[in-house]
Amino acid sequence: MPHKRVTMQDLADACGLSRNTVSKVFNDRGAVPEATKKAVLQKAQEIGYLQTPYFLVPENEAAPSPARPQNIALITSHMPKDYHFAMLILPVFTERLGRGGYTLMIYELSPEELRERRLPSHMPLEQTAGILGIELFDRGYMDMLCSLGLPVLSVDGYMEAMTTPMKCDFILMENLSSTIAVTGRAIAAGARRLGFVGDIAHCCSFHERWMGFCLALESAGVPLDKSCCILEKDSEPYDDVDWVQEQLQKMPVIPDAFVCANDYLAFPVVAALKRLGLAIPRDVMVAGFDDTPPSAVMDPSLTTVQIPSADFGRITAELLLDRIQRPGAPFLSTYVKTTPVWRGSTDK
Repeated sequence: MPHKRVTMQDLADACGLSRNTVSKVFNDRGAVPEATKKAVLQKAQEIGYLQTPYFLVPENEAAPSPARPQNIALITSHMPKDYHFAMLILPVFTERLGRGGYTLMIYELSPEELRERRLPSHMPLEQTAGILGIELFDRGYMDMLCSLGLPVLSVDGYMEAMTTPMKCDFILMENLSSTIAVTGRAIAAGARRLGFVGDIAHCCSFHERWMGFCLALESAGVPLDKSCCILEKDSEPYDDVDWVQEQLQKMPVIPDAFVCANDYLAFPVVAALKRLGLAIPRDVMVAGFDDTPPSAVMDPSLTTVQIPSADFGRITAELLLDRIQRPGAPFLSTYVKTTPVWRGSTDK
């Protein structure tokens, strides 16, 4: 009789086990008693479960070791834009995974999947060796991923990620020291009123850059004036020059310098300031973060912070590959050093 195609959930229900436990049997990952493994394999034969790349053999033959899952799932709430730093790390990340025998599969979550904390409907969990989260700053969704029993590595994280115990690894760029240096440079150049641009609750990195900004002000004895900041929720149209201009015009006074949470927030700030007839950096200094390619060619060129993209991608891949090999190792939060890049937008 030919095998009938059934799902892993069908098999889990037939065994009276969770899908996660059954997945561990076929992924050869995690502590599952031998008796349970044998019962799952036997039941799989009985109900005709066949799921590529796992194949069951007749009862009178020795069962082969399950094939190793070969996919790494990149899950994101939305695909970053062309020059987002995450896109710059992917070529090296993907190449390193390929040398390890893995294929990168990219899944962009629908709003419903994110809200309901569901995996992408077309993601084969049993073929997935590990998960990389990018632009995935929802605590509840991260909790769900960590419950799957798979290695999970998040690039950046939600705002409290570094102060909340999580059963996954994190990799971030170093934010504090570079933002302190950029802010301090503006103060040394004469800025006495400074503003920050960005939703400080958007992600861990934005929050740390805000902290660096505040620490630099405190160290220099410069008061924090939130009326000179644009701290609206990330859902606001920060990329709309008209909207940014409106925020600037609401301020009691335009500050001497803006420190922006990243380059893409800095670009419309520069454009809006020019519309208001202000010269950069003579009237207002502006700095960003990420050192995206457009930052070097705009007029004036943008002071920013460089993230070593190739090294970041390599380290990210090696962390995930090591977690796959050593699932019981302590979880890590890894920071990659960044470097300020001084350009015309702060060069008075």
